[in-house]
Amino acid sequence: MKKRLLIVGAGKGGTEVLKMLLDSPLVRIVAVVDSADSAEGLKLARSRGIRVERDWRDCAGKQVDFVIETTGKNETFHELKAHFTEAVVLPGEFIRVVVERLQQNQQMLEAIIDCTSEAISVADHHGNTILINPSYTRLTGFKKEDVVDKPATADIGMQESVHLKVLSTGKGVRDIRMQIGATRRDILVNAEPIIVEGKLRGSVGVIRDVSQLRALRDELQEAKTRIRNLEAKYQFSDIIATSDAMRFVIEQARLAALTPVTVLIRGESGTGKELFAHAIHGESPRKYNKFVRVNCAAISPTLLESELFGYEDGAFSGAKRGGKVGYFEEADGGSLFLDEIGELPLDVQVKLLRVLQEHEVVRVGGTNAIPVDVRIIAATNADLEQKVADGSFREDLYYRINRMPIYIPPLRDRLEEIRPLAERIIRKLNQEYGRSVHGIEAEAIELLKSQYWKGNVRELENVLGRAMIYMSNNDQEIAPHHLQLAPRRTVTKQTDTATLQELVARYERDLIERAIEEADGNKSEAARRLHISIRTLYNKLDRMQ
Repeated sequence: MKKRLLIVGAGKGGTEVLKMLLDSPLVRIVAVVDSADSAEGLKLARSRGIRVERDWRDCAGKQVDFVIETTGKNETFHELKAHFTEAVVLPGEFIRVVVERLQQNQQMLEAIIDCTSEAISVADHHGNTILINPSYTRLTGFKKEDVVDKPATADIGMQESVHLKVLSTGKGVRDIRMQIGATRRDILVNAEPIIVEGKLRGSVGVIRDVSQLRALRDELQEAKTRIRNLEAKYQFSDIIATSDAMRFVIEQARLAALTPVTVLIRGESGTGKELFAHAIHGESPRKYNKFVRVNCAAISPTLLESELFGYEDGAFSGAKRGGKVGYFEEADGGSLFLDEIGELPLDVQVKLLRVLQEHEVVRVGGTNAIPVDVRIIAATNADLEQKVADGSFREDLYYRINRMPIYIPPLRDRLEEIRPLAERIIRKLNQEYGRSVHGIEAEAIELLKSQYWKGNVRELENVLGRAMIYMSNNDQEIAPHHLQLAPRRTVTKQTDTATLQELVARYERDLIERAIEEADGNKSEAARRLHISIRTLYNKLDRMQ
């Protein structure tokens, strides 16, 4: 409730006090008194509809809480104190100094509130809005005249006001979802009570745009995803290495990690070449920088050059405006893993060789050389020596990338690792499938060891995954019948009368039939596993009939 105020004296000092208090939310001026009818303060009071008098005694019957004396006469001050015994009588100079100080503090507070990026609204203890800042207007579209001196529900319609909730409970509220403004924008509101001398005097609310929070959350998620895609996921501790052959490979790879030389990881499909590439980067001096993975066989040959080396604006039809950074620039300071490097087209091999020699790239459609500091880790399951011989792989590039070769033996040459590999795969698949398979029976392990494993560890995971899918919920361990595997097929021993040509043909038939069986009848996949073209496979099948 506003305090009732009487101002006695409407000269210069009284006019200053009147101006200071005209718009105060704390007081209501009941009258202004001065013996001079032409006093400046009386004119101002009349213009604002405030009662004016020539003698303060004409207001003697008025109920007032404060009297401010600005005439400067001691006798008038004492007379007012003697008459208005229930009110507080103050000299004008004191009030002017106090009001100026309060105004300065208020202006400073408003300046601080106005410059903050958070949308803020303040309500008095009656639940009326008394202050908003520019950020509030930008967020809601409401101006001061729309909400100030109006109930705190003016901007939210029929929704419950957080200000009224705070005023009714005396406690703050947090993370209240609401809609505000004509567009019903989603917002998040925190509000706290304003306590002055132990009394609840109002409420202050801070408003955040949920759409902005969502955008920031999406940006953060995108950044996290990008970081995950640009970092090594595996370490050497993730690699099963119980056999002597694999321990030797680990030693080689650890040595390679500490050197800046280009590494070529070789091995059949499914042996874990990418796993080693991750581990080498993760133990190298570049481990805190990017690890970029590129499958050279998965990108169209027409796009591979622009993806690897980037392109300038307008380099070709459909090029992204502003150009694009290539994988080499993206991996600057880190490692670039080129999987299936044997599938690189010859023209791309030329540019790759230049990068390895000059440590710089030239974007497609560009002329400027861009320096890059990238460590190359390459991998292939192809016979690079044969590719060099038939001219599909450059000899100079071969020698450039083959300085630190690492050969991963196939699973059939390290059968003792099938059990630890199977146990780790089962733990992984338990998480993926929501199962609780405890392990695998010894007989099932022996059956696994009897297989040829053309697909190596990847094929082993496929077999175990299929077994777990068909297991009943009551089964605790993988048994031989769950694996859906037959004992390893062997080439039937021939009599001494069979010719070499016949033996080779029968062995070839056996390999082709096994590859098609392991590929579940997919002849394209079978051809890939046999490292022959699909046309060659069909020709051989025709001759076999």
